[in-house]
Amino acid sequence: MADRIRLRSRPLACAVVLLASVALSATAQAQSKHYSFGYDQPHTTGYGVVGDVFNAKLMELSHGTMQIDQFPGAQLGQEPQMLQKIQTGDIDFIISSTANAATVAPESGVLSLHYIFKSEAHMIKALANPALTKAVGAMFAEKVHGAHVITMATLGLRDMYAKKPIRTLADMKGLKVRVQATATEDATFPVYGSQTVHMPFGSVYTSLQTGVMDVAENGVNVYLANKHYEVAPVLSMTEHEANCSVVWVSDKLWNSLTAEQQGWVQAAADEVARVEPAKAIELEHDSAAKLKKIGVQVITDVKKDEFIAVAKPLQDKLAAELGPNAVKILAVVRASE
Repeated sequence: MADRIRLRSRPLACAVVLLASVALSATAQAQSKHYSFGYDQPHTTGYGVVGDVFNAKLMELSHGTMQIDQFPGAQLGQEPQMLQKIQTGDIDFIISSTANAATVAPESGVLSLHYIFKSEAHMIKALANPALTKAVGAMFAEKVHGAHVITMATLGLRDMYAKKPIRTLADMKGLKVRVQATATEDATFPVYGSQTVHMPFGSVYTSLQTGVMDVAENGVNVYLANKHYEVAPVLSMTEHEANCSVVWVSDKLWNSLTAEQQGWVQAAADEVARVEPAKAIELEHDSAAKLKKIGVQVITDVKKDEFIAVAKPLQDKLAAELGPNAVKILAVVRASE
């Protein structure tokens, strides 16, 4: 009789355990908070790597109680718009280039100075240097209210693309070049003999197609992911500038977190700085190989020494004009080589 009672009770016990597990799972899901994370590039770029690495580490550290919802491809606006929304707390996290961040902190244009990064290896090393993140964070803290920078990332080095090759400095003469909103680019490209054109990234494709501008410049993976090769099929590997980016958190969100949660967020951001640059460079190389396969003309014999000879004398002058934070950041970059 006792055996029969035990046998009958087993299904009941299993059912109780199953129900308890379902309840715990539902509770965990209910307790998990989702945070918005916006950026203007496709998920297939280095920005997607940033989002994936950040989310995976945050989920791990918070035991699934904190996770981000990514909004790539400018779903939450182009970078200038998102920089405003992050300050008002309408978005929780965003990625912006340091060049576009010059709209809220002009000194960040120092990272758009041409040829301050000698190579991809130099850029990776510099971005992993805590002194650079600290200097950049301090610069933004002086100028920006409502949000702050938690880490740095990259989309590789920037190259020029057009309908014809750019091999020498003379090839730049008279060309209209789309640039980001920095005083450094406005000062540098005219020295190459070009005219600068300002426009949102989302307008680049059409402007190249219609001839509103002759040249655009960006990372190789960005060029591929946004199909700019369709309207500018010649990629010239000028490697003139770094595609530096920063990850922002809204102070509205930050101040609502516990000290422990803030620690998780910062640790997840530190993980981005540790692994993303190398992954972004890998994407750049893979993208270059894909572009060659589909018939894009990739120009590798650019006479960079001609560009460097013009750009290098501008570095210290422009950094000094931007301000003391810019001078300090430039020094950190150089010391990281």
